[in-house]
Amino acid sequence: MSAAPIAIQERSDLADVRPYGPKPRRMSPGRIGIYAFLIVAALFFLIPVYIMIVTSLKGMPEIRLGHLFSLPHEPTFQPWADAWLHACTGRDCNGLSPGFYNSVKITLPSVAISIVCASINGYALTFWPYKGANLLFGLLVFGAFVPYQVVIYPLIIGLSSVGLFATLPGIIIVHTIFGMPILTLLFRNFYAALPAELFKAARVDGAGFWRIFFSIMLPMSVPIAVVAVILQVTGIWNDFLFGIVFAGRSNWPMTVQLNNIVNTTTGVKEYNVNMAATILTAAVPLVIYFISGRWFVRGIAAGAVKG
Repeated sequence: MSAAPIAIQERSDLADVRPYGPKPRRMSPGRIGIYAFLIVAALFFLIPVYIMIVTSLKGMPEIRLGHLFSLPHEPTFQPWADAWLHACTGRDCNGLSPGFYNSVKITLPSVAISIVCASINGYALTFWPYKGANLLFGLLVFGAFVPYQVVIYPLIIGLSSVGLFATLPGIIIVHTIFGMPILTLLFRNFYAALPAELFKAARVDGAGFWRIFFSIMLPMSVPIAVVAVILQVTGIWNDFLFGIVFAGRSNWPMTVQLNNIVNTTTGVKEYNVNMAATILTAAVPLVIYFISGRWFVRGIAAGAVKG
């Protein structure tokens, strides 16, 4: 066959898929309204961040002048060093660094354990349903909507009875339990959207529960696992209530230390140090989101087909 008929056929195929109707205008009133709303929303969130950054780079004499939006005339990073190493968090003046390491010790195992357990739960509820599985799943999802304040006292009594209250394992258990409902829902919806033929083919080949999970399901779970990591890291790192109640003084996370720095009632109120401490506390979730943010929407969409 000559090349000419092939080219004609390709052009005809392209013509079949071309859109019909008039080409939309580049700028319409609706599009201008959307852009205006997005710009206003961005400014709403970015202006406080801008104020925090410029304030953290000013000295106290310049801050007392009251020029909130002005750039620093003599930028200094000393407030950042003081926030990290020397700010007083109550009777101790070691800065945020102890709280940072405590937050790392709390966040890493809590995120890992909760994601592993939730992925296994979602996999079992999707492909290995058992008697009462739907009831258990309903109770688990219901637990995601129970206010934390309702169960704090029972958790204190339960952890105290086994000697885990105000300990590092105790706060890890609490974060793992409260992360389980929403993560199980995410993983179950994600696995339910996968082709059932993959599971059936593996069963025909003789693969069992764990072989299918580790060889097929887990490698395909990267998008939803990234979503789970972002949700858990953000929730656990930014947590204040559980940290101050269950962690114990020696394990207070960064948010509790930040609260103690900002609300101290002794000495001069150092707004530049407070702003620097706030930015340092929020840095880890922001970095994780900016690095893996493109996976977030992809993972959410992957689990939204059916559930």
